[in-house]
Parts: sequence; C-alpha cells; structure tokens
Amino acid sequence: MFIGHFALGFAAKKWIDDVSLGWCFIASQFIDLLWPVLLLLGIESVAIDPGNTKVTPLNFEHYPVSHSLFGVLIWASLFALLFYIWKRNWRYSVLLGGLVMSHWFLDFLTHRPDLPLLPSLDLKVGLGLWNSFAGTVAVEGSLFIAGVYLYHKATRAMNKTGSYALWGLIVFLVCIYIMNLFGSPPPSAEPIAYVTLSMWILVAWGFWIDRNREFLRAHA
Repeated sequence: MFIGHFALGFAAKKWIDDVSLGWCFIASQFIDLLWPVLLLLGIESVAIDPGNTKVTPLNFEHYPVSHSLFGVLIWASLFALLFYIWKRNWRYSVLLGGLVMSHWFLDFLTHRPDLPLLPSLDLKVGLGLWNSFAGTVAVEGSLFIAGVYLYHKATRAMNKTGSYALWGLIVFLVCIYIMNLFGSPPPSAEPIAYVTLSMWILVAWGFWIDRNREFLRAHA
C-alpha cells in the first residue's frame, strides 16, 4: 500500500491539530522510511519477482526488524515515547504511535502472507488484497479520497501556496501511484531503497503545506 498510508496521515490531522501534517506523514510511513535503510545495510532483503502479486513485483523476503508485528509495536511505542518527551502531550503522542502501528495493519490487508509476527517466528501473515488489482485500487483509492477530504475540511489555506501545495501533492501522489501500478519492474533491489528514501521529500512537502494552512477549530 502506498497512498493508503498517506491517506491516514492526512486524516489524522483532524484530531492532531497542533502537529504538522509532516509529522503525520512520518508516523504513517515510518516503517517504510526505516525499511530502505535496513535494505542498504543488508539487514533486510527484497527480490524482484514479476507476478508475485497482481499489483507489485516485489517479493519481500526478509524484513522482521521493520515489518514484523512485534517490531512495529516497538517502533510505535518508541515513536510515541520520544514525541511525548519532546512535546509533553500524551494525546498527540498516542495518536502518532497509533499511526505508526496502522502501517502494519494496512500492509496486513494488502500483502500476501509475508509479514512476520515475531522476528524469530517463521509464521507469516497477510490477507493478499494485492492479488486483486481492482480490489486494491478500489480500497486504496477510497482511503485516499476520504483522508484528503478530512484534511481539506479540517484546514483552510492562508494563502495561495496553501492551496497549490496541497493540490500539487495530491496530484503528485496519484501520478506516482499510477506509475507504480502500470510501470515496469525495477531492474534490481538496490534502486528500490533509494527511491523509497525519496519519500522524505513528501514528508518535507507535508511540513510546507501545513505552514501555509490553518486548522479550523470547529472541526476538532
């Protein structure tokens, strides 16, 4: 899942009014921001396997640190704890920790059974929505529309930048999603890590958007 994770980041802003959209993106995409680092370090691995599912050619061979249920629970707890130490707000910290955790459950919906429960356990799970192209697009597209709607209703642009930056990101995410759906498989695993690391640009984009939009308290 790609834009579905961003969808939850957008939606969360409705309940985390004093925290930037950029932080919501970091939380909702945290384990995918961690994953490419572990790939480049050789700690986790992925293979190119066209036909692995109808949506992605990636075969996630080994990623217990970033994507096991236990691992994500630890990352979510650490994220919430560190955010609390910084901001001293339990409500925001718990919600952001929940966003980190949400990534695993959305992946559980889409992945074939390749998600480990524990780093040392061979049992892997996944409902396999990626085996249905139409189902994946319908579910992820609906999530994205709902998330963007909630964010748009909860905020308003303070200037033209606040409007153009938001809609620019929406269009950009949809274009990237379409390219992922219909593009050719990557030549090897290493470029995947570098492309995934570029999501930090989208995080920065989220911070930029929120600096030019204001939260509408009536929607809290």
